[in-house]
Amino acid sequence: MTGDVTLKEVINRLGKAIATLEDAVAARLERDQDYAEAEAEVQRMNADRARLAQELDASEARAERLEGANKEVSRRLVTAMETIRAVLDR
Repeated sequence: MTGDVTLKEVINRLGKAIATLEDAVAARLERDQDYAEAEAEVQRMNADRARLAQELDASEARAERLEGANKEVSRRLVTAMETIRAVLDR
């Protein structure tokens, strides 16, 4: 009977150890899934950052072109006003 009790205890302890191992594996798989999701989110954020940087560069270039055009229009308006004044002063 002592052998049966010991065997039952060993089987019981083995069952508990297997259950503990299964819980640990499940927790690890869940952490790995969370890590994979976080990694995917970081990659999406990096892609968004790169896209936004390109859009910002394009916007800055457009702003510079508009500023140049504005200066040219202003220069032409000044020239036109001076010409008109010169004609009116005659």
